[in-house]
Amino acid sequence: MINTQSLFTALADTPLASWSETLQTVLAEREHSMQLHGDWQRWQASLQALPASHPGQIELVKEVRVGSQDDLTTAQQTQLREGLMGLHPWRKGPFHLFGQHIDCEWRSDWKWQRVAPHIDLHNRRVLDIGSGNGYYLWRMLGAGAQLALGVDPNLLFLHQFQALKHYLPDLPAWQLPLTLEQLPVPPGGFDTVFSMGVLYHRRSPIDHLLQLKACLRPGGELVLETLVIEGDERACLLPEDRYAQMRNVWFLPSVALLERFLARCGFHSIHCVDLCPTLPEEQRSTEWMRFQSLPDFLDPDNLDLTVEGYPAPLRATLVARI
Repeated sequence: MINTQSLFTALADTPLASWSETLQTVLAEREHSMQLHGDWQRWQASLQALPASHPGQIELVKEVRVGSQDDLTTAQQTQLREGLMGLHPWRKGPFHLFGQHIDCEWRSDWKWQRVAPHIDLHNRRVLDIGSGNGYYLWRMLGAGAQLALGVDPNLLFLHQFQALKHYLPDLPAWQLPLTLEQLPVPPGGFDTVFSMGVLYHRRSPIDHLLQLKACLRPGGELVLETLVIEGDERACLLPEDRYAQMRNVWFLPSVALLERFLARCGFHSIHCVDLCPTLPEEQRSTEWMRFQSLPDFLDPDNLDLTVEGYPAPLRATLVARI
């Protein structure tokens, strides 16, 4: 399922070379257990249903576009759509695959457009924690990354990533079905580590930041995107139960408090490079994600509030170094 050999080959001549053996042991244990998932065989069948093809063109700089409609026959187009739909729901995107527009729940390209001007990934080894289906991994390669490694335990997202990897086997992007806690600390570290949309799901924000720091080389860069609230360095929201119908949201700090967290963890050169409300146009239900989405989680009489009465989602992106 995971072509770890190509990953280990890519790591061989880097400061991460010694990481391969430990990582291989962890992955072997994980691969055995994940095949017990009730949907595993169905997802595998969807991948196997994808038609074989070599894309005539690949675009990763402005969008994720692989191949064109002319690369497939009409029958293969039907086969492609059925295989991709078998991996519903698609959360992060969009993708354009042989003319098929996968209109995902999130307009993740909007977030990337807000982040990309503030970072330089040229020739860098990049780790994306909570990478979802790997959408940003392809954008990172488009931005010049030497290799892009995603970590996310969700097995549906792994299969969605593999659907793209099926047509892009030689590109240096990989996805590992692990949590950050399961990931062995990478000796030598990565040049850039991303954590986008993860921090507010963690019970201990300081521990999460320290774990991210441990994955960076000296001088490395962290890109942190998370939900925040307005206020000074003492402001923090701890939802009583749900936030925007999500049960696993533990805290939303102010930007000033988040900057203090980062400084306390040993980061410096801390900058908030973007502060932006999440609008219903950016996160919504589509043909490719038919469940409820952000418009259902906001107060219909006041879109500045969630259905629970909390401030509506506001997201900050911070860049920091060690």
